[in-house]
Amino acid sequence: MSTKHATLRYTAMRLGVFAACFAVVWVLVSLRVLPSSLGGMSNVLWVLLLAIVVSAPLSFVLLRKQRDAMSQDIVAKVDKTKARLESNRNQEDLA
Repeated sequence: MSTKHATLRYTAMRLGVFAACFAVVWVLVSLRVLPSSLGGMSNVLWVLLLAIVVSAPLSFVLLRKQRDAMSQDIVAKVDKTKARLESNRNQEDLA
């Protein structure tokens, strides 16, 4: 799997999982399968909270490959930056 743009891909997929969970929870609350709150704006906050609680473990399980690719991408960038800083430090020591 290519790690190019892995962070962007993971973030987009995580938002997609959240949006799907939000839609499902919204429908279940509208159908009175799940309890609704007192109404009005608090109902939206209730659905938002439930969607966050449901999407977090789903994302953890479903997006494992994407999270690993993102981690590899970040580690590669950190290693490259460390090597560049070490090279600069060695050039300063020689001067």
